[in-house]
Amino acid sequence: MKLIVGLGNPGNRYEATRHNAGFWWVDAIAEELGVALRPESRFQGEVGRFKQAGADCWFLKPTTFMNDSGRSVRALCDFYKIPLSEFLVVHDELDLDPGVVKLKQGGGVAGHNGLRDIAAHLGRDFWRLRIGIGHPGDRAQVSNYVLSPPRVEETKLISEGLERSLTIWPKLLDGDFEAAMLRLHTRE
Repeated sequence: MKLIVGLGNPGNRYEATRHNAGFWWVDAIAEELGVALRPESRFQGEVGRFKQAGADCWFLKPTTFMNDSGRSVRALCDFYKIPLSEFLVVHDELDLDPGVVKLKQGGGVAGHNGLRDIAAHLGRDFWRLRIGIGHPGDRAQVSNYVLSPPRVEETKLISEGLERSLTIWPKLLDGDFEAAMLRLHTRE
């Protein structure tokens, strides 16, 4: 993995909302590694660099707002020549219950505008770490739901899922996705 992208919306207004689960994950692993994320205008996001096996690797939190995430990801991938197979997008997932976290490569975007924009700019065959936030039950309520903070009981479950998924970090970084999936998915 050369790039780990956390999806969310910038600003205090959105910080605690379900849609920012990808930001929460990247913030947690960056803090654990002691990597500072700083605004980088040419990539339209907050960026942090770290070394893995002597190679540069990157964290990215696009500040373009969710629906335009692809511009930010594309700018960094183009600049550092990072192929689809070497980046991971961490995002909220309506189709998974709070606390459930799944890893997969490629596939559809399931109505997720951030994924849709990244796929439009770069293609769909990138790795995804899907953080379950649950579904409001009514399609008409989705926008308000993802842009609202989780309830207390959901927050606890999402936090537990985040902690569990952080334990597969070394396997993700090494590109050992089968082992990462086995560990993550069998613990659910």
